[in-house]
Amino acid sequence: MAKQVVVIGAVALGPKAACRFKRLEPESSVIMIDESRIISYGGCGIPYYISGDVSDARELQSTTFHMVRDARFFEQVKGVHVLTRTRALEIDRAARQVLIKDLESGKEDRLNYDKLVLATGSSPRKISLPGSNLENVFTVSGLEEAVKIKDSISRGSINRAVVIGAGFIGLEMAEALIDLWGIDTTVVEIAPQILPGFTSMAMSRMAKKVMEDNGVRFLLNEKVLELAGENSVSGVVTDKRELEADLVVMAVGVQPNSELARQAGLKISNQGAIIVDEYMRTSDPDIYAGGDCVEIANLVTGKAGYFPLGSMANRQGRVIGTNLAGGQDVFPGAVGSFAVKLFDHGVVGTGLSLEKAREEGYDALSTFVVQFDKSHFYPDNDLIYLELVFENNTGRILGLQGISTNKDGLKGRVDAVAVLLPHQPTTKDISNLELAYSPPFSSAMDALNNLGHTAENVLQGRNKEIGPEDFVRLWETRDQQDIIFLDCRDLENAAEYLQKYPDKWRNVSNESMSSNLDKVPRAETIVLVCNTGGRSYESQLRLRKIGIDNTLNVSGGMKLLKKWGLDI
Repeated sequence: MAKQVVVIGAVALGPKAACRFKRLEPESSVIMIDESRIISYGGCGIPYYISGDVSDARELQSTTFHMVRDARFFEQVKGVHVLTRTRALEIDRAARQVLIKDLESGKEDRLNYDKLVLATGSSPRKISLPGSNLENVFTVSGLEEAVKIKDSISRGSINRAVVIGAGFIGLEMAEALIDLWGIDTTVVEIAPQILPGFTSMAMSRMAKKVMEDNGVRFLLNEKVLELAGENSVSGVVTDKRELEADLVVMAVGVQPNSELARQAGLKISNQGAIIVDEYMRTSDPDIYAGGDCVEIANLVTGKAGYFPLGSMANRQGRVIGTNLAGGQDVFPGAVGSFAVKLFDHGVVGTGLSLEKAREEGYDALSTFVVQFDKSHFYPDNDLIYLELVFENNTGRILGLQGISTNKDGLKGRVDAVAVLLPHQPTTKDISNLELAYSPPFSSAMDALNNLGHTAENVLQGRNKEIGPEDFVRLWETRDQQDIIFLDCRDLENAAEYLQKYPDKWRNVSNESMSSNLDKVPRAETIVLVCNTGGRSYESQLRLRKIGIDNTLNVSGGMKLLKKWGLDI
């Protein structure tokens, strides 16, 4: 029996749900409404439009075969009727009607529905600041605003920019502003790290260094108090200083657009998101919701989670479209996988960071592996830096993060673990994970396998290691304690540090250690260092055999410390 479906929201989830349903039930009718003139675009591509990587805004709205997904496209090609510049004012669940308003004419009308889809998305979180209504103060709220930002920059009057917030959008916008346009760019973040809540302190430090090496300035642990200027913004006042600014981008996160659902009496979470079941149904079985406006299960913690990601919205849209047509598809939840491009590097993660895992109550540990992304003998290889988060005692994997210039290779490894996370894998599973091998793609023993091995050695007490933060703490207090840093590399690698710090830095290579045990220094604490942590781990085992068990192995070695930005 034919029915009428109304879809509120026409960016990501809405079009996917509408078109999927229409394919399954071509005799039914679908009406999709949106407040904007521009619909069905790739919002995650906005920073790349501003940077110039995407030259025309219409490319973000185009299909792979270069048709613009506008109202006419949906009407003629998909059979979906679209009302743009139309706002949904109210949902009458008893009458199964939506009160709508044409934003151009002001005329109101009512749409009947058999099934309703809420694809209302999210809005940039706004901080109430004096001056936030000045000219050249933007949020990245949609493609129309992105066009305004680019037009403002193109006029040539923007020399200094301040980005408020160091999340994904903030960092991508900072790159866009400085990379193509050469705008002096400062990022202000209230948290003590960039990508707060997503990456560990160590990983965020490495990502921050990549950005700084490309000219971006960061001010962390700093709160913005007001925006200065008369008509147009001229400065940003924080709790520590005043910054000159011709343009300000506010990127302090997003919040779900759930007010329409709340007013209709649908269940809303404490985070302000719409609560749905695994079929993407709201508390009203005739109303579905998905995308940035809903809360779904976190498949790592088992708790409710909020994942405002474009890929999530598209997959949920297909589930909703199927179920509108009488199907029983489910969307069980997510583990929270992300990827962000920072100049020539990629930062990718899945699951929980170390700090987030501990916040969730896990007795969590992490370890690092630094390894070539391809076989060491294959030309054009590069290092990949991975951090595995796992539960003490059980070895359950809780998350994985990485950074590398090989963005595709990095993403592939993280994706492999993301697939496993809902099934509660352990370090043993990662150690024995089957991965395709060929020298141009990876090592015979992949970095991911070695990460599992390293975590197992930590759990079994074989590898007593420290991360970069602990190394810094020991290094900075070296003169106040009985400590020696033993370099397990060849002499030529260690020579610079032997000359600089003859009292604290010593050298016995791992390969010669068995025949040079008399040269091993004695101290209350011996910190073992090599390039990546592998040779120093072998040295730790050798020393333990002769009763020297007061050693600490630096996880990831000198390569990690340098990537972290430490200049010893």
